[in-house]
Amino acid sequence: MPSTLRQTIGRLPVLGSFAKHVYRAVVARNFSSQGYWEQRYALGGNSGAGSYGRLAQFKAQTINEFVANRGVQTVIEFGSGDGAQLELAQYPAYTGIDISGSAIEACRTKFKQDSSKRFLLASTREAQDARAELALSLDVIYHLIEDAVYDEYMTCLIAAAEKYVCIYSSNVIKTAPALHVRHRIFTDWMAKNAPSWRLISKVDNPFPEDPRDPQGTSWADFYFFERHQH
Repeated sequence: MPSTLRQTIGRLPVLGSFAKHVYRAVVARNFSSQGYWEQRYALGGNSGAGSYGRLAQFKAQTINEFVANRGVQTVIEFGSGDGAQLELAQYPAYTGIDISGSAIEACRTKFKQDSSKRFLLASTREAQDARAELALSLDVIYHLIEDAVYDEYMTCLIAAAEKYVCIYSSNVIKTAPALHVRHRIFTDWMAKNAPSWRLISKVDNPFPEDPRDPQGTSWADFYFFERHQH
């Protein structure tokens, strides 16, 4: 739908609200998660407010404590983004995977002096074969708009985890204002598709969503899973 039509719809006094919902639905059906994030990073955008400030500090403290307490030696992250969150991490060895080539190149440059970290484009065989004791998904799941993309992402996340999975996300169905956000109950997916993984810990966000402070609050909480052998 061209921008001129979008502008016309916005000016309609009576049908404006309904037409905007129609426009949103049309755009959503044609939305590409990969295209959105590649363009965002290529144009100099970042990973979002959750990777900065007090939210980033909370996330780093929670994961660093888990890694230290469990003696985790290798970590893999699906959706490594711009690397801002990683600057606060304390992982012995780290593999970052992302769908955006621009984000991967930026991280390789940022951490080029750190041999404990490597970054792989998600579409490569090396990324698909990568494994680690702990697999991370931070502020990613609710950005996976397409069902097929979501299912593939979750499958890869679980396949790459040898012992633990850490997911930081919303876990509810609700309407989101942005086209690049779609909330899901991912624990339903886990129960159906990864029954050998059990939730061992949930850490509530100390800065829960507040519309008055979108940059300093979040709808995401931490969920830690452990593989149980039958």
